Amino acid sequence: MEFVDTHCHLTFPPLASAVPAVLERARNRGVTRMIVPAYDRDSWDAVADISARHERVYPALGIHPWVADKPVDFHVLEERLKRSGAVAGGEIGLDFKVVSVDRNRQIDILSRQLEIARNLELPVLLHCRGAFQELLALVDSHGGELRGVVHGFSRGPDLARAFNERNLHIAFGGTVTRPGAKRARRSAQIVPENRLLLETDAPSIGLHGVEPENVEPHHVADVAAALAELRGETVEQVWRSTLRNARALFKLD
Repeated sequence: MEFVDTHCHLTFPPLASAVPAVLERARNRGVTRMIVPAYDRDSWDAVADISARHERVYPALGIHPWVADKPVDFHVLEERLKRSGAVAGGEIGLDFKVVSVDRNRQIDILSRQLEIARNLELPVLLHCRGAFQELLALVDSHGGELRGVVHGFSRGPDLARAFNERNLHIAFGGTVTRPGAKRARRSAQIVPENRLLLETDAPSIGLHGVEPENVEPHHVADVAAALAELRGETVEQVWRSTLRNARALFKLD
């Protein structure tokens, strides 16, 4: 079996200090491809460097909403996306739970990045908290031409359907392994096979019995097992569909 972790932060501690060992543990469990998103301007080089040094580790570059209040040179971002071999724009999005960054500023920064991604024919890795209607409106403003994934999905089926109707994928992480995460687990049951993706968001989202700081890309195999059980499928069905979806969306080898 081959799994793709479509969202893991290998530049974050504690993973950053042990990348070769992290990758070996992942590949021992069948996780053969990983997408590593940047967070801010300073992380673009680190993400691109990890990708250049390790096979089938792919970069995504962008400006996260938590740092959207800082100056952004969009021409530089576009050039870096072109030169780095990035497979996506990300991690980008909206987070209205963070009151220190103006909401209108977040919307403007995201809108510019969505435009760049669309012009470069790149998908996007979308972060969202407390701003789902605003995110849906921005997606609608691109007239169905935007491709991408709502990452770390933990909301209910109605919202999952709304994103799927706009041709966006949904990526599930460790949340669906927790018995108490009822909304996310219901959503995992209804997302169409051709819109389903796996991720860990390591080391940021815990699994049932595993604290976030201990999560690594190899845990995507556990996410796949949880999804299989929730969907009444075999793990093989889940890996086949999610591998196919990830390779098509991000144009992976």
